[in-house]
This record gives sequence, structure tokens and C-alpha cells, in this order.
Amino acid sequence: MAINIRADNSSAGEIEQLWEQVGVFEVEPSMRALGYRPHFTFAIYDSPAIDEKTAWDAMLAAVSGEAQLRIEFRRIRWFEGSPLVLWAEPAITKSLTRIHGAISAAIDPAHCRAHYRPGAWTPHCTLGSRIADERRDDAIAFAGAFDRKIEVLFDVVDCVAFPPVRIITEQKLPL
Repeated sequence: MAINIRADNSSAGEIEQLWEQVGVFEVEPSMRALGYRPHFTFAIYDSPAIDEKTAWDAMLAAVSGEAQLRIEFRRIRWFEGSPLVLWAEPAITKSLTRIHGAISAAIDPAHCRAHYRPGAWTPHCTLGSRIADERRDDAIAFAGAFDRKIEVLFDVVDCVAFPPVRIITEQKLPL
């Protein structure tokens, strides 16, 4: 189960175009296959100790009084590994950091996957999660050559189960 903020509007189109461009470096394009919009994941829980209501209550409390987030991206980065993962790097906002911190304060981070815990979490919008080993250098060159600014409005928070991605509950944030 994961708790996220997603872009459920036309501003997500530029990220989705990057999905297509990055998809050529993948074994199979990964992001369109999710059937889910561009997003940030704040936490992933595999523990049966964390149920949907607990996760959703933590998310709602974390975004209480929060408006839709306009996030700027200026770089594409990657997480090392096999497969390599390309992601859009956001300009870190106080809201993103605050929401993540509030969720971590509400639910013991020991129940959360290690990469999403305080001190380890890297805010990112995944562009491709299955870069083929033989396309690694090309993908890194593509990331390094990115020289645009993209702004995306993240307007919906949700709680999802996966795989496959199934929205359990969601709420649109106010303007």
C-alpha cells in the first residue's frame, strides 16, 4: 500500500511525454503500464500492521490546510542499480517535506519501506523504472542533456494498493 500525491490534470502531460521518451531505454515501458498518473510517493507499507484507514488518516492529517502543489522540475536524475531508474527531480518545497514529515510522525517509519523513511526519502517523480542494462549509458546521457523547466500541478492525494495499482481512496486538494 502507498500514499501519494498525483497530478490528475493536463499539466501532467509533460511528465507523461518524458515517460514516452524514457520508455525507449526500457526493457518495456514501465510508467504507462501502471495505469496511474505522475506522482510522488510519500510512503509504502508492506506491513499488515498498517491498514488502509491508518494510512489514509495519516495522509489526510498531513495535507490538512494544504492546497494543490505546483512543482517545478529542471533535472532528470537516476537511481543506481539494475535496473537503473530515471526520475524527474523536483525543486524541493516546504510542503513536500512537511507532508512527508507529518506522515512519518503519524506512522512509525519502521513500518515503511526503507527508501521512504526520514533521512532516506528522495522526493522524485519516476520516469522509467526498468532501464535495460544495454541502454544504461544512453539513458544517463538523455538525463544529462535535459535542459528544460517543467511545472506540474499535483492536485490529488490518494491511498493505493499495488500491483496492479488500485486507488483505495482519494481526495482532490483545494486550489
